[in-house]
Amino acid sequence: MAIDLDLNYLPRLPRRNDPGIGCIGAGFIMRDCHLLAYRQAGFNPVAITSRHVERARAVGQQYAIARVHATVDELLGDPAVAVLDIAVPPDLQADIIRKAVRHADHIKGILAQKPLALSVRDARDCVTLCEQAGIRLAVNQNMRYDQSVRAMKDVLQRGWLGAPVLGTIDMRAIPHWMPWSEGLPSLSTFIMSIHHLDTFRYWFGTPDRVLASTRPDPRTKFSHTDGINLYILEYDNGCRASSWDDVWTGPAREGSQSDIGIRWRVEGTDGLARGTIGWPSYPARTPSTLDFTTKQQPGYWFQPRWPEVWFPDAFVGTMAQLLCALEDGAEPEINGRDNVETIALCAAVFAAAQEHRVTTVREFLA
Repeated sequence: MAIDLDLNYLPRLPRRNDPGIGCIGAGFIMRDCHLLAYRQAGFNPVAITSRHVERARAVGQQYAIARVHATVDELLGDPAVAVLDIAVPPDLQADIIRKAVRHADHIKGILAQKPLALSVRDARDCVTLCEQAGIRLAVNQNMRYDQSVRAMKDVLQRGWLGAPVLGTIDMRAIPHWMPWSEGLPSLSTFIMSIHHLDTFRYWFGTPDRVLASTRPDPRTKFSHTDGINLYILEYDNGCRASSWDDVWTGPAREGSQSDIGIRWRVEGTDGLARGTIGWPSYPARTPSTLDFTTKQQPGYWFQPRWPEVWFPDAFVGTMAQLLCALEDGAEPEINGRDNVETIALCAAVFAAAQEHRVTTVREFLA
């Protein structure tokens, strides 16, 4: 059997790029990721606003966005905005979506940040309101568009690894916690681990049981409970998935040598895949990688490679999935209802660690 290395790792792009995108937020993720990716892809941001209008004005000038609105309400009322792109702290997002659905006469799609909300209840409320208004709701779970993560999904779908047995992610990397993260009920689980939990859902589906442990991160000085997260996901079909989300990694910022990186591995009944995530090297453009071997063609390690990187190139995909859904009259690939299950999985991990018990995702979806 011949192995075709032309893997499906790039997003499907819309036929038309002209729907006007209204951007809420002008911080790092909007300035350096969303808008850079949109301009590269030829998408059409037409308006922007921020809590700090001077920042919105500067970002608008940087990306040639004509309309700079003084308030969120003003932007929501702009008839040129057909697609809303929200990049605000997660505790503020649900209220913006509740306002946005009142403008369904011209807003047809919303791209929300992950997590969609900090509780299943609020996330479900957003989903219901958008469905009732006829608005397509997509979620920016951007690690699903990391090139190695997406290529791995294609390898699984082609059956080259057989039935999944064990998937692991070993993260030894230091996030830059934004000021808004201080005071949230969760730090690592809903901000960092959510990437890996959603990736496991993307690869293997929603797990049946969760075991977890956490401890504070010694480097993060503000009060928090979930810093370094360790968790195991159990599937009734026998598959297991586990991640070490180590945001400490040793005193790499305090004088020692560093050993920073993210490595992942998937073992199946017919093969093995391993990879790396290039994100810890940002802003250096370091592509993620994938190597795999299969008993269907023994004796080889296949090593497809690509020039694209997670930050910012993956953000083409998260907006493209929404624009394609609007064209097709279909649900986005990462739609709001799907993301409710990722939020429930985060809640299950958080509760398992805090309460020292085995949890299920079902109990948080009930």
